Amino acid sequence: MKKKNILLIGFMGVGKGTTARAFAKRYGLYNIDTDDLIESRENRTIKKIFQKKGEAYFRRLEQETADWIECCVDRTLISCGGGFYQVKNLKNLGTVVLLDASYDWIYHRLSHAKNAKNKLAKRPLFAEPKKAKKLYAQREKAYKKVADLVVNLEGKTMEAILTEIAEGAGIG
Repeated sequence: MKKKNILLIGFMGVGKGTTARAFAKRYGLYNIDTDDLIESRENRTIKKIFQKKGEAYFRRLEQETADWIECCVDRTLISCGGGFYQVKNLKNLGTVVLLDASYDWIYHRLSHAKNAKNKLAKRPLFAEPKKAKKLYAQREKAYKKVADLVVNLEGKTMEAILTEIAEGAGIG
C-alpha cells in the first residue's frame, strides 16, 4: 500500500532540502533527508562513504533506507539524495515530486547563495562542469519518468512552489 509521504527528488543542488524545510514548517509535517539518515547510520559523510566503500555500497544503503521508510515512515516529507530515485520501491513510499530546473539555474543558485563556497564544496561534482552536466542530462528523463508531480522551480517564489506541491500531493 502506498504511503502518505511526499518525496522530493531532483538533481543535486536544486533545493530539495530548502524546500523540504519550508514545506514541513508550513504544513506541520516531519521532514527527513535520506542522505542524512545514511550519514547518521554510517557515522561518516556521503563523500567518505563513496571514497571508502564505493558507489555500489552507497546504493545498497539507499535501498535499505527506502525499505525502512516503506516499513516505518508515514505522513512525512522526505528529501531524497540525487540518486535515490533509483530505489526499487520508490512508488510505494509516497507521492514522488520532482523539483525541476535547468542545470544552469541550479549552478547559478548554488554559486550565488550566501554560503556558496560551502554549497559547492558539498557537491564536488560541480567543480567538473562537463561531468555534472552529463550526469544531469542522464538523470533528467529518469526523474520525470518516476515523478507523480513535476514542479518547475524557475521564476517561482517559495510560497508558489509550496502551494503547487501541496495541491499536487493533496494536502490542504
